[in-house]
Amino acid sequence: MLYPMKFKKVFIEKVWGGREFEAKLNMTLPENKNIGESWEVSAHPNGMSIVENGPLAGKTLQEVYDEYKGELVGEKVYNEYGQRFPLLIKYLDVNDRLSIQVHPDDEVANRKHNELGKSESWFIMEASDDAVLIMGMKPGITKEVFLEKAKNNDFSGMFEEISVKKGDLVDITPGMVHASLKGSVLFAEIQENSDVTYRIYDFDRIENGKKRELHIDDAAEVIDFEKKADVRKTEFENGETRKNIIKKKYYSIDKVKVEENFEDTNEESMIIYSILEGKGSIESSNSTLDIQKGESVLVPPHIKVTLKGNFEILRTTI
Repeated sequence: MLYPMKFKKVFIEKVWGGREFEAKLNMTLPENKNIGESWEVSAHPNGMSIVENGPLAGKTLQEVYDEYKGELVGEKVYNEYGQRFPLLIKYLDVNDRLSIQVHPDDEVANRKHNELGKSESWFIMEASDDAVLIMGMKPGITKEVFLEKAKNNDFSGMFEEISVKKGDLVDITPGMVHASLKGSVLFAEIQENSDVTYRIYDFDRIENGKKRELHIDDAAEVIDFEKKADVRKTEFENGETRKNIIKKKYYSIDKVKVEENFEDTNEESMIIYSILEGKGSIESSNSTLDIQKGESVLVPPHIKVTLKGNFEILRTTI
């Protein structure tokens, strides 16, 4: 019954969002809204995916997961995560400054919010020439210094800044303070299935007549004041067409260049494809899906697929 699945996009309006999904990723956006996020594969109640193709069309991802369990994600994965779908896949259009923020780890998120923690990785698909991110704290900034300065709404001189460009992978573990500071970036985000964010500073922006809520004390408890930026280059080398760009506890991501045909299957885990460039199709024994840049597809384990066309993807497994 299971087969490669696409889902209806869940668009999230953000004060820092824009309209680049239309121009760069061929998405049709709701009018007159600044869209910051497209949730692509999500079983989170704040943005639930609905199957778009095939016999399961119209069902939520959580409903499919409840019914098929390990057949959908892999038996080992299901045994570890139970009824909580493990990943959340997004595209983000950061057209203005993303608020300075930090995420808790699994222990804190579960204890305080009954959520998973939020370890995440950003693959930069587009970046303006002046794109600068905040990643981590400057040397000498301790918890005490942070709290004292934050109390006075003084966030100057606290954060490290890095430049990024198209093709970079930025890994953000719990406790890493992060934000965007200058320019604009559009990226694919692979993360744990969590929506817990502690906002440290929002550049004094006004939304609906007031400043957005900050979470200084919660943030201070989880910030890793020593953590440094982890930015990885992902260019293919020496004719390679597949490259592992990160492997961690929660997921493993390969960057793959499809040239005509790429045959794929995974016996242990589902595969999630994020289409970075180009277009083509995904064929299995019982379905054919057309795909293009800006789309995402979930392939359950044990299903052999052939990707046809000329395109680049992120291939995420657990």
